[in-house]
Amino acid sequence: MHRKVKEVADLAGISVRTLHHYDRIGLLTPRTVSDAGYRLYDEEDLDRLQQILFFRELGFPLRKIGEILDSPSYDRREALGLQEKALIEKRSRLDRMIVTIGKTIKNMEGESEMSQQEKFEGFDFSKNPYEEEARQKWGDEPVDRANEKMAAIGPDGREDLGRQMDGLFKKLASLRDRKPDSEEVQQAIGEWHEFLNGMGHTYSPEAFRGLGQLYVQDDRFTKNMDRYGEGFAQFMADAMSVRADRL
Repeated sequence: MHRKVKEVADLAGISVRTLHHYDRIGLLTPRTVSDAGYRLYDEEDLDRLQQILFFRELGFPLRKIGEILDSPSYDRREALGLQEKALIEKRSRLDRMIVTIGKTIKNMEGESEMSQQEKFEGFDFSKNPYEEEARQKWGDEPVDRANEKMAAIGPDGREDLGRQMDGLFKKLASLRDRKPDSEEVQQAIGEWHEFLNGMGHTYSPEAFRGLGQLYVQDDRFTKNMDRYGEGFAQFMADAMSVRADRL
């Protein structure tokens, strides 16, 4: 059975725009085209989409997902086993975080005491063991420099980076009524570019532009960024594109 892009989007709970993006970057390109020129997805395409979404849920970037799925050593059954293990661990960690939230509320209301250690039960952003295992099986690549830096700076350093990022986003969000090519906006977007380059990966102009496009092409990015103000994701994409052109 073949399905059109809208049917697949509804089935998977993602946007048509996301599927078009996957097609455009070669991550998921349906092999069948109707007489009218529509892309048609078959069962193998849907299986690949399922894998893409599992990897996305586990925090893999799209580029890495493509490398894994196209690796000669990739095995779907093996991948599903690893994904199941990783998601069970993620569920366990989220359960611990929910308990921590409950304890924190009771502590705030004076119903119970809470140790400093208890405040952070369930948090662990230092590593993604599943990603390391997957890389060893389907790429045998070293950990990305950004991940290495995040692990090296420790919890305090990551918290500080989070505050810096939040401050930059708030500053940029306050400028979203300005034109993306205005001097004030470009100065602020330059600060964002420099911040990213300090994270252990150098963003070329085209990579920086691509990241901006991801803000509007990936629904998760758009939703999170638009918390800083309606249309913020699109504003960032436009401003980052202008900077890329100027560089």
